[in-house]
Formats: sequence, structure tokens, C-alpha cells
Amino acid sequence: MINPIIDAIDKEHIIKRDPASFPTFGPGDTIKVFFKIQEGNKFRVQAFEGVVLKVKGSGIRETFTVRRVASGNMSVERIFPANSPLIESIEVVKRGIVRRAKLYYLRDRTGKAARIKENLKKVKS
Repeated sequence: MINPIIDAIDKEHIIKRDPASFPTFGPGDTIKVFFKIQEGNKFRVQAFEGVVLKVKGSGIRETFTVRRVASGNMSVERIFPANSPLIESIEVVKRGIVRRAKLYYLRDRTGKAARIKENLKKVKS
């Protein structure tokens, strides 16, 4: 607990999201994040699909890191603030079975070694 005054201010600024557009997810899940990008004076929506490496923080300070493998075996990691108004929606592509909260070991692995077991059970969003 920080300070009750700070907690009260944080609660005012947290964005209330529809559970359909912002489902629950965790490390090991493959998600697709649709976020707004500003080009000049226009906005467009771009998707970023990858594996969630970690979820950090809580409340207004919560962030999650998504890692995807781009062309030529080059990987890109991006940190998203969970409370950002620029995130349009999040779609869970598949649920992974992992035994750790931080999946930093995936950074050193490529190909089949970087696979995560898929959870085939129906999980509530």
C-alpha cells in the first residue's frame, strides 16, 4: 500500500474497459494488441502479435511486455501500459502453459526451443 490519497487518485484515472475488448491474460499467452498510431494528424490501428513475457505492476501502473519474432529471426519486444487510451483492444490468440511469471529465458531461444505448450481447456476471458 502506498498512500490512501494516491490510491484514490489512481482509481479516478483507471480506464474502465469492456471485458470483451480487454480479456484477462498472463505470461505465456499469445495475444494480439490493437493500438492506435498517430501519423501526422490521422490515427490508424496497428496490430502487434506475440507472446506475453511478463505482466508487471498493478492498478494504473500495470504494464505488460509482448515479444514477437519478426522477419529474419529478429525479435521485437514492446512494453504496453495496460491503462493506455491508445490500446483499442486485445485478442487472446492462444493460452500457454508456463510455470514462471517472467519468461526471460525465451530471449535466448529460437525455433522449436522457444515453443510454449498450449492450454486446450476453455478458459474464461
